Amino acid sequence: MAILWTPARRGTAAALAVGVLVTAAPAAAQARAQPDAEQLYVAPWGKDTWPGSAERPFATLKRAQQAVRAQTAGMKSNLVVNLRGGTYTLDAPLRLSEEAGDSGRNGHRVIYQAHGYGTARPEPVTISGGRQVTGWQPDKQLKGAWRAEVGGLDTRQLYVNGRRATRPSIGVPLPGKVTVTKTGYETDSTAPQSWRTPRDLEFIYGFAYAEGRCGVSGISGDAKHSVITMDEPCWRLARELYGAEALQEVSDVENSPSFLRKPGSWYLDRSRPGHHELLYLPRPGEDMRSVQAVAPVLESLVSGSGREGRPLHDVSFKGLTFAYATWLAPSEAAGFASAWSMYMRPEGLLTVPGNVAFHRAERLTFEGNRFVHLGAQALEISDNSSHNVVDGNVFTDVSDGGILMGVVPPDVKGVNRGNRITNNWINYTGQDYHASSGIWDTATSETTIAHNQVDNVPYSGILTGPSDDLRGIIHKNRILNNRVFKTNLVLPDGGGIYLRGEQGTSFEDGAVISGNAVNDSKNPVWNVGIYTDDSTNWVTVNRNAVYDYAASIGGCSEVWGDRPVQNVHYRGNFWDDAVPTWVERKSFPGAWPTAEQECGEPSGLHFTGNTLLNPENPGRACADNPACAAILANAGPLPAYRRTLQLR
Repeated sequence: MAILWTPARRGTAAALAVGVLVTAAPAAAQARAQPDAEQLYVAPWGKDTWPGSAERPFATLKRAQQAVRAQTAGMKSNLVVNLRGGTYTLDAPLRLSEEAGDSGRNGHRVIYQAHGYGTARPEPVTISGGRQVTGWQPDKQLKGAWRAEVGGLDTRQLYVNGRRATRPSIGVPLPGKVTVTKTGYETDSTAPQSWRTPRDLEFIYGFAYAEGRCGVSGISGDAKHSVITMDEPCWRLARELYGAEALQEVSDVENSPSFLRKPGSWYLDRSRPGHHELLYLPRPGEDMRSVQAVAPVLESLVSGSGREGRPLHDVSFKGLTFAYATWLAPSEAAGFASAWSMYMRPEGLLTVPGNVAFHRAERLTFEGNRFVHLGAQALEISDNSSHNVVDGNVFTDVSDGGILMGVVPPDVKGVNRGNRITNNWINYTGQDYHASSGIWDTATSETTIAHNQVDNVPYSGILTGPSDDLRGIIHKNRILNNRVFKTNLVLPDGGGIYLRGEQGTSFEDGAVISGNAVNDSKNPVWNVGIYTDDSTNWVTVNRNAVYDYAASIGGCSEVWGDRPVQNVHYRGNFWDDAVPTWVERKSFPGAWPTAEQECGEPSGLHFTGNTLLNPENPGRACADNPACAAILANAGPLPAYRRTLQLR
């Protein structure tokens, strides 16, 4: 996988999708009363010594889980754990397992839900991995800043009054004339020698579809130049992944108190082990004597797993908010040499994990939840997990991607079949790690991704396909009726719906991309509305509305690596057929870079009944065409969900 990019050498990205349209209304529109279900109750004012009844509820999820495990073997109906309104702060992740008895049994389900879910008055419930930070005092050295003691706390995020604070940075590339060395950098600028706590610094590298971070081991120098020694093994891994020449360009330098100048920024002083202190520069109007400051502590909120042949199964989560989790791996000496939502370690390639994550799981349901203020992927369902449903949830303010599923690195095989991601709103993900996608379906079969809205993301909206070719795994996926816009806000080489890899063995069992509205994301360099990239094979692109991208359709056919784009049928679509100036227009639609740009000629492309929208104003042209306007109206969450999701 090459990372250094010129307008045509990108390689890897997305593709795979979904099947089966969702017809169920959201929970708030359905009667959720279950008089035949067994009921347990948890409340912030409860006691774990109580029986878990409505009048005498438990206090913690851990105690409720113990009660569930005592009942699952003999289940004669669903078992509902009702969480009364409030915040449940975890001191350890809630871990579910098939072996311990967390699965539903005898055709019934275990349901964890907000009390009143599905009625007109659901109670707001937050499952938190964070810690309230109090005791703020004015800092004696930095004017306007405040400081709070936090013991041994370690985190990479801070939230003040519900808003994500930012780590301080210089906001510009590395100063001076910079030379890359075997151990780091030399520059004729002496400014780096003034940066306080250099071992906390991180250098950020941004490319077209990748972004990495490496820490600093130390800074030295004299009156004429500075020597910056980078952390190992991160520096070696970054050189291998990106190439030494690419590391010449440092996008930003982050995390020194010397850079603490912008209101809303923060720094964690770890100079005294066990006596860490948070330093924060308030935004206008913030009174540090009364703010609600939360530092995420846990890296996992809820997780679950089964064993081979015995998956965790029949568990539901409804109406809950999962919030305040961090992820500390980028702070390690190996850093975050990354592409997509993957990062390098000496032992190989890994994937950014989910703060809520399930492995070897079947028939799980996530319905009507919120995933917010999270420091990694929001939700992961992977490692031989099938027939799970993620429906009607909101994913926002997440450090990496929204939803991850399928065969994820380091795995190269597995069966993940019949999963459905439907009617969700995914927005403002990738807040820290920009090379992430709203939804990433890596390698699955018979998957349906339908009626979601994905917007305001730094890279791709829906990425479907593995990081490397995993042939023979992907079949009959469907990406249907999604609303995707404002993608590629940071990294250009991606798209609205990004496909990659062999999608089947024929058009009959290949991927179908249909009914999607993909627009309003034009990048001056390169991005593609429906991006059929290297080794895409057996795809039907049917009746989509695609416009206002650098290219409406296209991709790199890597014929030189025996990874060509082939067998794609475009029929009944509406597009502006935009092509950026650096790509030579072919005799057929789309932007297809040439051999001089390290790509080649795609083959087996078929075009039937597509409509060219007026490129001067394609949005107006689509709205004026009844068939195109119908695609726009039908794309995104179904009407019954839009109110409950509070979609704009």
